[in-house]
Amino acid sequence: MLRKIATVFILFISANLLAQEQMSVFFESNKFQLTKKEENKLNQWILANNNNKIVAIHGFTDEDGTSGFNDTLAQKRVDFIFQIVKDQIKIREDFKTLSFGEKFTQSENKAENRKVTIYYILEKDIPRENEILGIKPEVAVEELPKPEIEYPEKLIFENPNGTKSEFKLDREFMKKVGNAKTGDKLKIENLNFIINTFAVVNESRGKLYELLLVLQSNPQLKIEIQGHLCCMPVDRTDLSTQRAKAIFNFLINNEVYRARLSYKGFGSTQPIYPIPEKNEAERAANRRVEILIVEN
Repeated sequence: MLRKIATVFILFISANLLAQEQMSVFFESNKFQLTKKEENKLNQWILANNNNKIVAIHGFTDEDGTSGFNDTLAQKRVDFIFQIVKDQIKIREDFKTLSFGEKFTQSENKAENRKVTIYYILEKDIPRENEILGIKPEVAVEELPKPEIEYPEKLIFENPNGTKSEFKLDREFMKKVGNAKTGDKLKIENLNFIINTFAVVNESRGKLYELLLVLQSNPQLKIEIQGHLCCMPVDRTDLSTQRAKAIFNFLINNEVYRARLSYKGFGSTQPIYPIPEKNEAERAANRRVEILIVEN
């Protein structure tokens, strides 16, 4: 017959058991309740050790019966002992139960195998409890503050015809995106498109570079670009998606890793103001691109 171990209460490596005090009580065949003699023995031990501390209780059976039956019997024996000692002697709060059933080195004397063994430490050793059990204290890892990134105030590009293009950058917006938390959503202010197209007007191209610089400076940052429209309840040409994709393509073409980006168009299904809007200010608010922080 295969020997099995079913465990009921253990918190430490087996090798450490040798460092503990221990006592055992024994059971009759197929029983999980103690005889009067063994119950008296347990009560006397409790009286003599009520200032000590239990760190584990293990239950065992002989090899008679099936492995499944023995596993259950060992568990019942541990539970029975635990109910007696739990309010009379200290027990570790994170104390776990293990039952070994018949899975252990069996004695030739079957009566010696039908037992529960209590492992405990003496009162004088309680201050060294974790050391004795081989438990190392958790070391708190201090999370260092995210270093402040200095973004440029403007970008200047030389055009093929020899002229220069200058884009003033919104440093506060870039810092806000870079420091945003996962799940945050931020509107890209002043990002405008040529009417009824997904082409960004020249005056707004600096907004694309702001986003590019933030992504380059924060390699862990992942975003979803979300497009929204105003005015019409149905986005028949899927213009909101095309606008979000245009920004996506700009970033991809400037070597931002594709897996960090996604895009989505919502048409006018998520307006800030009800449609039809009352004025141009409301239309402008609904006609927007937002950045969802997927990971930061």
